[in-house]
Parts: sequence; structure tokens; C-alpha cells
Amino acid sequence: MKTLKCSDVGFDCAAVVTAETVEEVLAQAAAHAQEVHGVAVTAEMAAEIAKKIAG
Repeated sequence: MKTLKCSDVGFDCAAVVTAETVEEVLAQAAAHAQEVHGVAVTAEMAAEIAKKIAG
């Protein structure tokens, strides 16, 4: 299982995304970033975020 905490990428947010693959975590995290924080995740941002995914 792969996990990413929103706070790990700089937001003051308690959300945690968990999925089977890095790609699924990135997709869920990008949707969360857009919906909750108003941030569109670019390819460059996704590459940096992927480095912070645990598991």
C-alpha cells in the first residue's frame, strides 16, 4: 500500500491518500489538491510528489 500525507507536500492539511500504486496515489492527490486547495498539479510537481510517497 502506498501513502501520501498532504502535509508532506507543504499544506497545512490532515488529509492522507492511500492506494495500491504510486500512480493511483498521484491521481487522488492531484484531485484533492485541485478540489480542496485550488492547486493544479503539473508534471513537474507530480514528479516531486512521487518522491514523498511512502510504502
